[in-house]
Amino acid sequence: MLLNSLFFIIIISLLIEINHYFRQDSPLIITPKEFKKIILDSKHKYITLVEIKNLQKRMEVMIPSFNVNPKLIGISKKDIIKIHTKIKPLHPDVEKDQINDYWSAYILKGNKSTFVEIEIECEIKNTALDEIKCLWLDIEWGNYGPFGSFTRFDGFVLPNVLDLSKINSTNTNLVEPIKTHILGKLDDPIEILKFYMPLNYLPTDILTIGESPLAVIQGRYIDYRNVKANLVARLICKGFHPTSSLATASGMQTLINISGPTRVLISLVIGGIFKFFGVRGMFYRLAGEQARLIDDITGTTPPYDKSIVLGPKDTQNFCVEASKKLNIDVAVVDVNDLGRVKILSTSNVNNTEIIKRALASNPAGNANQQTPLVLIRSD
Repeated sequence: MLLNSLFFIIIISLLIEINHYFRQDSPLIITPKEFKKIILDSKHKYITLVEIKNLQKRMEVMIPSFNVNPKLIGISKKDIIKIHTKIKPLHPDVEKDQINDYWSAYILKGNKSTFVEIEIECEIKNTALDEIKCLWLDIEWGNYGPFGSFTRFDGFVLPNVLDLSKINSTNTNLVEPIKTHILGKLDDPIEILKFYMPLNYLPTDILTIGESPLAVIQGRYIDYRNVKANLVARLICKGFHPTSSLATASGMQTLINISGPTRVLISLVIGGIFKFFGVRGMFYRLAGEQARLIDDITGTTPPYDKSIVLGPKDTQNFCVEASKKLNIDVAVVDVNDLGRVKILSTSNVNNTEIIKRALASNPAGNANQQTPLVLIRSD
């Protein structure tokens, strides 16, 4: 009887894994490449170039629609006099007689890229000019191919870099949170550290960056509308504490997409057994690093509050490279208001206890302070 039950479980697990492995999704990715901002009194013009790339060798994918909904973060609608969006396809194999304001369906061949120029022109009340934090481009575009047809949602920030003359202080506190602009894919993480690092820093200081801001710069966030939760995710998410990022179907599905359904299910079973005997946290140890690092929606500063943010990648290489270039110790950390400090990576392991003590009070905050960096000063 026991053998039959075990055999049944193995078969079901194999079917779930096969279904997950062979599920077809669109191989297209969209990435902002560059942007410029032109300011003339109350009129702001943002021009950005995005690349759409087909990662598959043989699959051809059609793009039947492409729409952009711009959102100025930091001001209300009543502060905007007018806003106009212009989308210009720059396909390498199509004549330049594109009809204005009309997106012609386009076939993107395997291993090829195409580009789109997005121009946002807006006029803003003078009283609100200094309140603009960034421009968020919410992109809604169609993908059509062997996988079927569906709408994709992507978004990215066009940054509004802060004026350092107004914020670069001579603060001598042992722990100094550092305010930055709203970070995004167009930023370089090491250049961000270099740009916002206080002028009076010492080589013996330690500079930390939050794991979510680093992940956002790396483009490791997913619009929740893109996550299609299956039955497995909808069932097992109910077993997690309501405050967990895995307690929603989309949060759990994101982990399943990364670690695979079999690993997540086995981790859940083993974790439940250990929990019965008083050992907690086994699921997170077995299900993979992302099980602890995934932040569900509302867990990150707007406009990323509607995105599921993954943990950053290559954090150790980032710390080592940043430390060499900046001549200061660097660490990537995950801190919350409960006093828990997790150091994902650091360029100097001897600083581990110093970092934990300094960040135990969560000086960067968990709200919308825009302080992803913290400088820990030498005694």
